[in-house]
Amino acid sequence: MTRAPSSPDHPAEQADRAGEAAPRLRNRRGQGLLLREEIVRAATALIVRTGSDRAVTLRSVAREVGIAAPSIYAHFADRDAVVEAVVAEAIAQLHGTIATAVGALDDPVEALLAGCAAYVDFGVREPARYRVLFGWSRPEPEAPAADATGRQGLDAFRILVDSLDACVRAGHSSSTDPFGDAVAIWTALHGQVTLRADLPGFPWPPTDTVERTVRRLGHINP
Repeated sequence: MTRAPSSPDHPAEQADRAGEAAPRLRNRRGQGLLLREEIVRAATALIVRTGSDRAVTLRSVAREVGIAAPSIYAHFADRDAVVEAVVAEAIAQLHGTIATAVGALDDPVEALLAGCAAYVDFGVREPARYRVLFGWSRPEPEAPAADATGRQGLDAFRILVDSLDACVRAGHSSSTDPFGDAVAIWTALHGQVTLRADLPGFPWPPTDTVERTVRRLGHINP
């Protein structure tokens, strides 16, 4: 069980606690995990509706769930910890989506393309959740939770590196630096996702540009 911090990190959190007089609500036995999940879902809903994690405060989350704000401290140390849980869940879903797409195919090139397409599809379909993956203020690197979230992100990127390396080993790519080329692919895909979200009125070409980009930056043999 986490302990309520003596001084909140965010001004919004200070405003939440000031004037919050409702008593802490006790969960029925065995419902603690359920409440934690409801808190994360509520924070996610706020981010999706507003397009930003700035809408996430202890009071707004509590209102969404229908509990008193101090009840959140039984599961999260502060507002940052709630947002971090949303980020971790989004990373896990993105990782699972990519892994499923890649694992469904035996051909290394098709697997690479499918994984990259799944990445872009997630970002386009979930723009607010995707944006918070890169736009939130991360805790200090030495924090255990921050380290775990970082590892999840690296696991998702590792799939891309391994997929390109499989193409090289199968003779389908002339890349001499799979890691560096995977970074270039990821950068290009991230650019596509963010620009499509920020400039919806631009006459974007069809999303099959993802395949052309991956083939070119991954040095996939014709």
